[in-house]
Amino acid sequence: MTLSELLEAVRRIEMRTNRLVNDMMVGAYLSHFKGRGMDFEELREYVPGDEVRDIDWNVTYRMGRPFVKRYREERELGVVLAVDVSASSGFGSLRRTKREFAAEIAGTLAMSASRNSDKVALLLFSDQVELFLPPRKGRRHILRVIREMLGFKPRHRGTNIPAALAFLNHVLHQRSIVFLLTDFLHSFGTDVVRPGAGRDTLHEVGLTNARHDLVCLHLHDPRESVLPRAGLLTIEDAETGELIELDSNRASVARKFAAINSERLAELDRAFRRAGVDTLRFSTGEPYAQTLQHFFETRRGRRRG
Repeated sequence: MTLSELLEAVRRIEMRTNRLVNDMMVGAYLSHFKGRGMDFEELREYVPGDEVRDIDWNVTYRMGRPFVKRYREERELGVVLAVDVSASSGFGSLRRTKREFAAEIAGTLAMSASRNSDKVALLLFSDQVELFLPPRKGRRHILRVIREMLGFKPRHRGTNIPAALAFLNHVLHQRSIVFLLTDFLHSFGTDVVRPGAGRDTLHEVGLTNARHDLVCLHLHDPRESVLPRAGLLTIEDAETGELIELDSNRASVARKFAAINSERLAELDRAFRRAGVDTLRFSTGEPYAQTLQHFFETRRGRRRG
């Protein structure tokens, strides 16, 4: 992508996301998010009705009875966009890649947060932390966030979600909303590249959700679930370089391919339910605005309840 193409893409996303924010009033939904920015205020004994997630387990263990942390709500909310820029994010069987799709969704969230006078941070990660932009406000910062999501050239090809979340848990001192945008291709279920990655990912996901408010946005390309009928194919894993040859015209091969990916998605859903983490799945071939809108409306209703 040339500089002029990048600037045009940034301008296009800014216009589109501005329109979506105006139409959907996403900023208003963000303002109702559970777990707005909090400052620690006091530690006191647990009483019935307290939020279980506020229990300080270290103090509880030492004292032999439950204690909870109390927080003072801040006016500002920190929104963190953690975006996977590994090699698999460059795949796209339709008009856009998963990375371009992630940039548009994250751009909508960034514009919404900015409209709500909240700070936005950006983390780009592969199997290492590639770039971190600390939380800031303003249109210039939001445009840089979008520009980096589209144009940054990662140094590595793999994916390490636990390392990315551990980094955020280390550098974020204010309770924030963390949106994790990734395809989860090397995280759960059928992962044979990094044995145990599912357990590691789930552990760090749970820890991050306890410290912040984590929302996992799973980006999925339709071709990852259904093979085209194109005869003999050589499929390459973009992150590892592993090659697999198969005959896509054989019904048994197509069924097995679909079944493996169906189980992978089911395992993702089970893992996130166990972790108590909100998860949204977006297909690159479908609009995302209504899904986001419904999610924020649900969260708003949950907070009021």
